[in-house]
Amino acid sequence: MKIGVYFCNCGSNISDKVDSQQVQQELEGLADVAYFKINDLMCSDDGKQFLSDDIAAEMPDRIVIAACSPREHENTFMRVLSGAGMNPYLMQMVNIREQVAWVTDDVGKASSKAAHFIKGAVKRVGFHKPLEKKSIEMSAYVLIIGAGPAGLKAALSIAETGRKVTLVEKSPAVGGQPVLYEEVFPNLECAPCMLEPILNEILHGEHAENIEILTMSEVVELTGFYGNFIAQIKKTPRYADLHQCIGCGECVSVCPVDVKNEFNNGLDDRKAISLSFAGALPNVPFIDMTACLRAKGEDCRLCEQSCPLGEGIILYDDAEEIVERRMGAVIVAVGASLYDAGLIPKLGAGTVPDVYTSFEFERLLSSTGPTGGQLVTRSGKVPESIALIHCVGSLDSNHKEYCSGVCCQSAFKFNLMVEHKLHDTHIHHLYKELVYPGKEEFFLYKRAKENPNAVFTRYRNIASLEITAAEDKEGGSIIIKNTLYEKAAIKADMVVLCPALVPAKDTGKLNEVLGTTSDTYGFFEELHGRLDSVRSKVRGIYIAGACQSPMNIAQAMTQGMAAAGYVLNGLVEGKQLEIEPITASVDEERCSGCKVCMLLCPYRAISFDAEKRKSHVNEVLCQGCGTCVAACPAGAMNSNHFTNEAIFAEIEGVLA
Repeated sequence: MKIGVYFCNCGSNISDKVDSQQVQQELEGLADVAYFKINDLMCSDDGKQFLSDDIAAEMPDRIVIAACSPREHENTFMRVLSGAGMNPYLMQMVNIREQVAWVTDDVGKASSKAAHFIKGAVKRVGFHKPLEKKSIEMSAYVLIIGAGPAGLKAALSIAETGRKVTLVEKSPAVGGQPVLYEEVFPNLECAPCMLEPILNEILHGEHAENIEILTMSEVVELTGFYGNFIAQIKKTPRYADLHQCIGCGECVSVCPVDVKNEFNNGLDDRKAISLSFAGALPNVPFIDMTACLRAKGEDCRLCEQSCPLGEGIILYDDAEEIVERRMGAVIVAVGASLYDAGLIPKLGAGTVPDVYTSFEFERLLSSTGPTGGQLVTRSGKVPESIALIHCVGSLDSNHKEYCSGVCCQSAFKFNLMVEHKLHDTHIHHLYKELVYPGKEEFFLYKRAKENPNAVFTRYRNIASLEITAAEDKEGGSIIIKNTLYEKAAIKADMVVLCPALVPAKDTGKLNEVLGTTSDTYGFFEELHGRLDSVRSKVRGIYIAGACQSPMNIAQAMTQGMAAAGYVLNGLVEGKQLEIEPITASVDEERCSGCKVCMLLCPYRAISFDAEKRKSHVNEVLCQGCGTCVAACPAGAMNSNHFTNEAIFAEIEGVLA
């Protein structure tokens, strides 16, 4: 076998510490090494031309390049080999810059070390096979799960290029949590007004025909791989015709059944047939069949009879169905939830009247909320004092150790909104830390701090706070004690808890469906926290918005755009998907069907053939990490380009 060795001086990065002549002498007499050539800067245009011309002239069977890290220029040299008519996988790079020249001071030792590394590469490259990349057809359609800010932005960005998008939303309306807010920080913009342009484009705009919206739906199964996913989507019946209903609400007013209104966190009631909330889109009611009298055997038809459009709008025979969609990529944008303040019992959530979470307080402040925007206690009294408790469940090793970054901004916003509604109400901030990152956020804090009726008090630990109902109502109906100090307790008429942002309720279930993973805190795990925060560890599945990490609306929108960018770059109509050949493969004769490889694969690239009772590797999903190869007890898993024979030969060469 004819093997050529190319030594790069890397300017002087390598040649200052590694003597190429000494290296060449130590390689003399090594079997299969036909020649040893030196170049000053192999990655330069002149260097690449030299390599290409020399390969064409020498026609080696394999080559070894001693230069810098393969992370920098392995792909560069592979392209040169391809251009010279040589299979790019018949090359082995040796890192003698970072691993030798930059860490070994003695020239003699560095040169000998480099020679040993090259000997290992020469032994190894003899076992390399001429691998070939494969190409398959792929779909350019996209599935987006979650119709909050991140999902909407991604959907519209993709649809504007002419691509087809299926937008799946679990609730009856699109827009996510922000459409339920009266105002959002830092500038106190009307959230529904802010989102209206994008909602209008999604529903009625020029590119709306490219977006299929499936509300009251969820993805229950996902099979396939990047470029060729197949999703099974369960559609819960709405019992109202989405296309013909005009959203007049006549059917709602006649319904005799009241149930707790989840859109107002149970602070008031709604009817069994109801619009999600004022201004909800689509503006079509839905029937909660678990509460409807028809589910109890009664033939109630009041909603149908009251419809001004007559029969055919209310659909009592509507049924759950499973629809199938094929797409090339998936974007997950399911948002986040609030930490359950009930897990800190001494704060009185759910037990002490007029103790609210930040979301409940949002709805109390909203003109479409349970009190029509009037800020009153449960007894109907205008509160003379309100306590805002920051960091509920945040920055605490017993709850959530991270900072959500948005809770303080919500509290500062509440301060200003209360000041606008009730000029003389006293506001007491209890905080562990104050956070106001960004170019605008500090000014919201500054406005709160300048309020003459606002007082800021720091506490050390949330466990030290104790909230109880006051027996003596004078000065406030709620008492807040700090058990670490003997200072006077704070009295308030209303308490607002600002809990940490935590993963959405069904994150774990969705991970199982998609094959994605969760990080330490339960959020969808990204490929890399800083370099690839919108890519999951499953190729073709992207994550955007607060499902990846606590964030505000602007950050969620930006991530939605980033995810759309990845999709648009990778999935092009008519383009074929190129598959890297460095993947694992199964020796079926040795495979016992134990499934160890399948359980350990971090990319869910291995399936089990029940008929053959053998493992099977999906080459599109496989990233060539080698976990299955190392774990297989029968040695049935092989790794292309990293075979046991090649690795052992490299070790023997280094030690020779």
